[in-house]
Amino acid sequence: MNRPAHIGQEERRARIRGLCALMDEQGIGAVLIGPTASLRYFTGMSWHPSERFTGALIHATGRVEYVTPGFERDKVAQIVGIEGDIHTWEEDESPYRLIADRLGNKARMAVDESVALFTWFGLRGAIDDARLQGGGALINRLRRQKSKAELALMQYAKDITLEVHRRAWKSLVAGVRASEVEAFIEAEHRKLAGAGNTFCIVSFGEDTSLPHGGETDRALAEGDVVLIDTGTQVDGYNSDITRTYVFGEPTNEVRQVWDAEKRAQAAAFEAARIGAPCENVDNAARASMGKEGFGPDYRLPGLPHRTGHGIGLEVHEAPNLVRGDRTPLAQGMCFSNEPMIVVPGRFGVRLEDHFYMDDKGARWFTAPSFSLDEPFKGVEPLA
Repeated sequence: MNRPAHIGQEERRARIRGLCALMDEQGIGAVLIGPTASLRYFTGMSWHPSERFTGALIHATGRVEYVTPGFERDKVAQIVGIEGDIHTWEEDESPYRLIADRLGNKARMAVDESVALFTWFGLRGAIDDARLQGGGALINRLRRQKSKAELALMQYAKDITLEVHRRAWKSLVAGVRASEVEAFIEAEHRKLAGAGNTFCIVSFGEDTSLPHGGETDRALAEGDVVLIDTGTQVDGYNSDITRTYVFGEPTNEVRQVWDAEKRAQAAAFEAARIGAPCENVDNAARASMGKEGFGPDYRLPGLPHRTGHGIGLEVHEAPNLVRGDRTPLAQGMCFSNEPMIVVPGRFGVRLEDHFYMDDKGARWFTAPSFSLDEPFKGVEPLA
């Protein structure tokens, strides 16, 4: 399996042009991007958040300026993917005053809403409130529709994670602890992706009834329901796949719930149509479950959370497949499809795969689990 190409400079410049067009529509002079996934999206630069601000100011003209502490200047210069002047501030100076100076005295500025709250407070001390606004909607309008290059990176990451799932399933033995399986998955992700887990939930038995896993390090026993939810990154783009099966022979109840879960996932997929609101997908999953006696709404036994979330440079990003999100489904959008069924205090079943929207409708990144007894049937092993 050939690794896809990195996101190129021309694609990042096109993203900046798109952002500039949106700024022009709304009379915004610049967008401030903090040390978030959006910084990587527009500039190719990754930076871990800290109490010292580092980020980019993207002007409506297309000019990009970087703001960073003076002692970080040389490092920033080595990792920026889009050219721009680098402006620095010293430890006894304010980065927010520097940003205000670069913005000018009249322009309005939209701020990346993923920045730390202290950044917003700092900006308010240097720029009038009337000139500040949230920039989340502007940024998400671009980020939520993925390009062919982004889809290729996501496909690669998801193919790897599905193979890691298959290997984990094959590796299970009675007595193995959840932490040992997590370590196995970490190692396998590193072998195939060059990066470890971005997260990993391994649950056995009753812990599977907790959507994000229990706090105990359970040992696997015959007849346990097994739920594993994990992902990795390839060039910043995420995978996130869940599989549920049984170590040993399933009970009739588990089999019935697993089959109902699979039907709900299929119903959600069928409801994902170009132009339809995101909430339609959630409604379809709940309607499917309701026919089989689960719910209604968020009541248990049933589905305790949204049916799915957007995914890309972040594991969870807007829009979401949930009641109330009326964002129209559009080409390039990518989502998880995971309408979990929880039987409180006993077990839970979550099947999670991802799909993207093309010009005709929804398309799976990875094929859903084949059956409870053969969860990985049809999955071709990766070398």
